[in-house]
Amino acid sequence: MRPRRVRGSLRRIVTGATVIVAAVAVIVTALAAFPLLNTVDEASARSALVTQVDRLVAATPEGRDAAIASASLLSDPDALIAVVGTDGSVRGPAADIVNGRVAQQVAAGTEASITVRRDHASFAVEARPLPGGGGVAAAQDLSRVKALGADVLGRIALALAMGFLAAVAAAVLLSRWLSRPLAGLARAARRIAGGDRTVELDDSRIDEVSDVEAALRSIGAALAHSEARQREFLLSVSHELRTPLTAIRGYSSALRDGLIPPEGVREVGETLDAEATRLATFTDDLLTLARLEADDFPIRLSSIPIAPLLSQTVAAWQGAAQSAGVEVRQDGAAASGVLVTTDPQRLRQVLDGLIENALRVSPSGTRIVLRADHGTEGTAVFEVADTGPGLTPDDAARAFERGFLRERYLDVRRVGSGLGLSIAARLTDRLGGRISARPGAEGGTVFRIEIGTDPS
Repeated sequence: MRPRRVRGSLRRIVTGATVIVAAVAVIVTALAAFPLLNTVDEASARSALVTQVDRLVAATPEGRDAAIASASLLSDPDALIAVVGTDGSVRGPAADIVNGRVAQQVAAGTEASITVRRDHASFAVEARPLPGGGGVAAAQDLSRVKALGADVLGRIALALAMGFLAAVAAAVLLSRWLSRPLAGLARAARRIAGGDRTVELDDSRIDEVSDVEAALRSIGAALAHSEARQREFLLSVSHELRTPLTAIRGYSSALRDGLIPPEGVREVGETLDAEATRLATFTDDLLTLARLEADDFPIRLSSIPIAPLLSQTVAAWQGAAQSAGVEVRQDGAAASGVLVTTDPQRLRQVLDGLIENALRVSPSGTRIVLRADHGTEGTAVFEVADTGPGLTPDDAARAFERGFLRERYLDVRRVGSGLGLSIAARLTDRLGGRISARPGAEGGTVFRIEIGTDPS
């Protein structure tokens, strides 16, 4: 059974929790203090009686008689005293309270400390024997002691009530102080969710709140950057789709209106086919990129040898490379016996994308080299190196950002859809590998892929 979740505002929860804690503290204090106070009151009364009895024992017979008559030796005028004779007789105001058992104990030379009930009242009795025989006793009505204790209890209850009210007031102030920055964070989060990227947050003195503020600032900055990139990408996509569509629409209208002479139909058909192919390629790239962002993108891992994969990849691109006047070759033999744990179809897709990208920018007479070997920390390394115009170190560091190189070199060299390298990076990440780019030692660009090897 799942525990019930507490719902409500932080202010209400903090106030309620503090009030409950304060109430529990008051109740526990009262439960502990009140019985203890009663015990302390009775013990204090007996201590006072002992003091008075000791004074009577130390007094002369005349002094004891005077005390019986006027209570001159007693510090508590409410105390009652009695004198026990050597024959067991009892005289004095407390004679009715000091019963025969107490008198016998004192006459026998034994102290007595008991509670006696008389006429529905309880009396604390303290008795001491006298050196020459007999003894003295003092009694105190415990109802008077309890009356004094009740007054003290009332004062304690008042103090507890005032403490409880102070705790409630402190709880209200504390809850307001704690909830104010969180309420501000909630408003800021709603504004960010609503599209406002200009939200400013004050620095809080509470560490946890300050951490949340920093996180919200990071989220806002990341969303602003992402949205800016998305707008740029959408503009690029719009332009990339509009160009072939404009050509297709223009030539189709010309064919419909009979504006294309018969000898020009073949050329127009080739143009329409090329533009349709370009449009299909761009659409396929968009769909692939969208699928890569899905959680259910299929990856089927298996252990495969490196050598056949390289040979097949190089052979597949010979036709396109020869048509472009570019040499595509494998650099030496692949690492003998090395197995790589990956999805062979997806890895081949990454290699094909890198070779296609290199082939597009490589002028006639250059070469593209595909190589593979052992890496470090149990990895296999694949590299696709071209001798084309290359990239600067800064551009190589951002080569896999969607549309970056296309925008950067649109008016400088042949560019693709701007999605190919981004797709290669996402595929490599899905395969559990790493991809990077760097300028080549002899010009061009080197793309490097690291994939985990099979430990067997």
